[in-house]
Formats: sequence, C-alpha cells, structure tokens
Amino acid sequence: MTPVQTVPIPAAATPIVAAIRTKIADPEYRKTATAGDIAALEAFYEGRSEAVWMTDMGFSNEAQAAIDEILDADDWGLSRAAFDLPPAGDLPDSVDKQAASEIELNLAILKYARYARGGRADPAKLKNIDMRPTFRDPKLVLAEIADTDKPDIYLQSLHPKHEQFHRLRQALLKARAESEAGAKPRNLQRILINMERWRWMPQDLGALHAQLNIPEFMAYIVKDGKTIHSEKIVVGKLRYATPIFSADLKSIVFNPEWTVPPTIVREDLLPRLRGGGGGFFGSNTSVLKQHGLQVNYKGKKVNPSSINWNSVNMGAISFTQAPGPTNVLGKVKFLYPNRHSVYMHDTIKRNLLSLEVRAEGHHCPRVANPGEVAAVILAENRGMAKSEVDKLLKDGYNSGVELRGRVPVHTTYFTASVDSEGKVQTFNDIYALDAGVTAAVLGKQRQPEAVADNVADNVKVETETRPKPPEPSTVGTAPPPSAAGFSGAAP
Repeated sequence: MTPVQTVPIPAAATPIVAAIRTKIADPEYRKTATAGDIAALEAFYEGRSEAVWMTDMGFSNEAQAAIDEILDADDWGLSRAAFDLPPAGDLPDSVDKQAASEIELNLAILKYARYARGGRADPAKLKNIDMRPTFRDPKLVLAEIADTDKPDIYLQSLHPKHEQFHRLRQALLKARAESEAGAKPRNLQRILINMERWRWMPQDLGALHAQLNIPEFMAYIVKDGKTIHSEKIVVGKLRYATPIFSADLKSIVFNPEWTVPPTIVREDLLPRLRGGGGGFFGSNTSVLKQHGLQVNYKGKKVNPSSINWNSVNMGAISFTQAPGPTNVLGKVKFLYPNRHSVYMHDTIKRNLLSLEVRAEGHHCPRVANPGEVAAVILAENRGMAKSEVDKLLKDGYNSGVELRGRVPVHTTYFTASVDSEGKVQTFNDIYALDAGVTAAVLGKQRQPEAVADNVADNVKVETETRPKPPEPSTVGTAPPPSAAGFSGAAP
C-alpha cells in the first residue's frame, strides 16, 4: 500500500504572523538575506501562531535585549554597521509594519549568529587557508532564541568558547578604552583579525591535541586546555608555505622511510635526471645514489639506469629513501592524513632550529625534539612508557604506532595572542596573510575576490614585530633546482 503524502497545515495565525508569512515571500527580502535564512523564517512561522518579538506596545523586553546586544557587536570584534535593525523603541502603527519589524530583527539575529561563527568571509577562498567554520542551523537559532528569556546571553553564547578568543576580546576592549581616553590604540586591527581566525577553528579542539602556530614557529601539546609540552618548529618558506588546516593524528612512525613528494620530484629531482644529455639511458642518475634514493616502477624496485627519464610515465614512478642518518625525515614522522600531504617530522638540518625566523624548505613542519613530542603524546594516548619510545627511536625501522581515539593536529596562523597576564604578543606575518584576512573581514585594502590570489605580491611584510623577517627583496624568491636545493629538502 502506497503511503499517503501529507502536507503540513500551517498553524492558525495572529494577524502579525499571517502578515509575516506573506511578506517573507516578497522578492525584496530575498535580495538582502541568504536563501537559508529565508527558508528558516518560512518554516519557523509556518509552525507558529504568534509573533516572537512584537506586542501591542511594540517590541517586547526580550526584543529590546536582542537589539541592544547586536548594537554591541563591536565589543565582540564584529561591526554593528553590518546589521540592519529596526529602531528599538519604535511602535509600528500597522500590522504590516509590525510584521516587517519582526522579520528585520530575525534576519539581523540570523546574520549575527552566522558572523559570530566566522561567516563574514569564506576562509577556504583565502590564500593558504583550508578551514571551514561550522554554522548553527538557522532554524535551530530561531527556535532556541524564541525559547529563551535572555536572548542577549544566547547571542553571546554563539561566539567561540576558546580561551584565546576571550583573551583577545578583553585586549580589544582595553585597546578601545585607551582609544576613547585619547591614547593611540596598539594592535587593534591585528587583534580583530586574529579573533576572526579563532571563529574559523573547530569548536572542539580535542581534549588532547597539538597546535602548530606558523608565525610563532612553535608547536604545543595541549591536554584539557593546558599546555603540557612545547617545541620549536621550522615551517615552509614562502614559496612552499605550510598550509593552515586541522586533521586527526593517526600514527607516529619511528625511523621512517621517505617517499619523495611530487613537488620535489618535479622541481628538483626530475630536471637533474633529465640533465645527462638526453636520449635513451643518457640521464644523470648520480643524484639518486648521492641521496640513497630507490626507484620504484609500479611499486617494484627497478634499476634507474634502465629508465628513459625523458619519456617515462612519471605517474608510475616513486622514489624512496631508507631510514638512516641522511634520511630527510630524521627519526620520527607524525601522520595526520590530509589533502595537502603535509605532516610534522624530524629534521637532519639541525642548524635551522637555532634561527629566529624558521621558515625554510618545503611545506611540512619540522619539530626540534620529535622523540619528546612522540613520548608525550603516546604516554597520554596509549599509556606507553618512555622506555618503549626510546627503543623504537633506537631500533625501529619504519615502525608505526597507531593512536587510539581522536588526537587533532591544528596547524594555525595566529599573528597575535594574549598571555595569562593580558599582554598582547605579536608575531611576524611571515606569509603576508594578514592583509588578505583584513580585506575579507574588514573590507579594507583589497577586495575579497582578489584575496585568493598570491597576496605576497605587492603586499608589504610587516617588520615592526619580532622576529625580524627576511629582507622584502628575498621573500618568495625560489632557488633554481640544484644539488644544494635538493640536499636535505624537507617535504
């Protein structure tokens, strides 16, 4: 028997709600509101008989509280100018105007809910950022805020819960107070855009997680909100910028093999293999012996001299380096699968860790003491004794240890943070990304549609904060393929 399809019958409506249902269909609203917000309003008022915000005497006390909170948007790093609000003390003199005011307030609330979660710009369209903020369902927002007697507190709850976000907010309020007192505010714009970056972060960072902050050249292991270990890191130079994303750590590999990534094969290795005069078997394969690289064709080891490097299908070729003292991954790699093929690992170029500006080589972050990081994570995640980790460091051969449960790795780009005493710390914008975020979020300097391009072009790298960056003339300069450029190159 075919089930009977039923169409929901709209609830009996007061005149205001009946007018709201009619007005929502007005094309004028659809010009300024998102399709999702309009659909949420339609569904909400189809199932509701009474207005939420309007009374016979104008807006309710709850409506006034919601309006006042949105008017304070600047205190949360947003802009009150972004929200179209009806006058708080207005008393509409017709049902039609009452319906319009209720719709206008609801649309402002939904927009505020989206902006509080990072919806002012799409970070995935910005250079080097692979983050997607999570928005609260607008239908749920309408239902929840209608059901509370404190809509202002509800709106505040939509902002990130992360401690750094709230520290930055306090720094913002302090800077604004200083400005009102006649002092020149410091780092105001930088505070604002870093608050926005926190809106793009996952709401749940993980009870145990790692955070790598690129401009700070530091990695932190965090448990229950407290840092339990920290290490210096080296990140990719501008041309091979380390991407900003989150992924779950799946395994830690001790004394790993290295598979040469496509970028290094294309830019460093292949030109030299094809540089032996051309023709069959005329290639310069000494580079493979120099770096101890094994050649695999369709997964099987082959003699590199048997390959015509000028015509071979490179999609079937891979290059691997066995574990050992010259392996560019060093003693440990941390695998958190992602579309960038990026992972944290050790480095044999120990001199890089003594530099102030540790941006060198390719995309993968390299960590100062990977054995210590592995020991901390595995002790917390698996209860593994440090002696077991030490044995794997000494005797392991491409030996992987799987993690249990969720341990996220967040690769971030915060150019400002606030310490426990409320002091703002700033870090150099090494990839010149602040300008793009500013343009997208605050509408300054550049149009959002241009941000996804290479913003390093014609963007001044700030030099007023520590550490001192490379000279502007060298930023983004890529070395030609050479033995020096390949030797020890980290992916």
